[in-house]
Amino acid sequence: MKKGKRARLEAHGWRVGNAADFLELSAEESALVETKLALSESVRERRSKQGLSQAELAKRLKSSQSRVAKIEAADPSVSTDLVLRALFALGATRNDVASAIRKGRPVAA
Repeated sequence: MKKGKRARLEAHGWRVGNAADFLELSAEESALVETKLALSESVRERRSKQGLSQAELAKRLKSSQSRVAKIEAADPSVSTDLVLRALFALGATRNDVASAIRKGRPVAA
């Protein structure tokens, strides 16, 4: 958010924060959410770059298209293991996974 807009909102009594503040997440919970979001986004980007459909990736994972959609949406019902399996099925290396996590949004301390 731009500084000017933030200042105007705060001047009118609004409290500006982020989702972690609103949900009262601990630093660990926030880090986990941000990591899962970064990995899920990486799955979608890799799949799209390879020209694969969600159904094609699902076949590689022996799963369903709807499950791949949930992976890419960072649905809380999807395990981190499945997100990682999807990345590896798309040819990602451990270094690629680390890079995806580093590219994620920084977590406030």
